[in-house]
Amino acid sequence: MQRRDVIHAGAGLGLAGWIPAAWAHHGWSSFDQNRPIYLEGRAVEVKWRNPHAELVLELLENLQLPADLAQRPLPAQTAAIDGPALLARAVLPSRRDRRWEIELAPLFRLGQWQMPEIRAGSALSVVGFTFKGEMGEAILRAEYVFLDGKTYGLRSGPA
Repeated sequence: MQRRDVIHAGAGLGLAGWIPAAWAHHGWSSFDQNRPIYLEGRAVEVKWRNPHAELVLELLENLQLPADLAQRPLPAQTAAIDGPALLARAVLPSRRDRRWEIELAPLFRLGQWQMPEIRAGSALSVVGFTFKGEMGEAILRAEYVFLDGKTYGLRSGPA
């Protein structure tokens, strides 16, 4: 069934407003958690809302892995994540998209981390996961956000 058919069927049930929002939200299982991706650039669009905040990141022209990435300090968080190993495995994306949609955590969790609202023009970097084989759209589910000299872990709350 194609997306428009699902939306059409949902409209008949009074679900037209719900279907597109659910379609756009991706659970962790959709992403390849064995291949962390590093992205860096500037936010060009930001949607600071639930079910999770999102932004469009325009990548640096000559994107490179930072030499210190694997040694960056990481905050303690409630989920059992081996952050140092994840950063050590991070790679650049193989696809050439200049703009990526970045899925952040829900606003409640961002508030727990006291993460400031990201605005268009903000410089930041992220490590996260994209779809298996980098198939489909250029979407990254953020595990860590590096913003204004601080690191935010997004999968769980602060420990």
